[in-house]
Amino acid sequence: MGIVAALIIGAIAGWLAGKIVHGAGFGLIGNMVVGIIGALVASWVLPQLHIALATGTVGAIVDATIGAVIVLVILSLIRRV
Repeated sequence: MGIVAALIIGAIAGWLAGKIVHGAGFGLIGNMVVGIIGALVASWVLPQLHIALATGTVGAIVDATIGAVIVLVILSLIRRV
């Protein structure tokens, strides 16, 4: 997957995660960054848990969204402290 595709998938995932985790968003650009970081987190966490979701672009968006939700929840917990 190319860099541009990864950025687009990360942006979509960050936006979706911002909609899922209400009140934890960081705006459009911040959510894009969270989505990209979430994609990296998901690419490590999901195989460790032996979870394999759909393949292709849709699977990448789902995986990245799960990772972005994890990152947003962790960041919201850190902001509360």
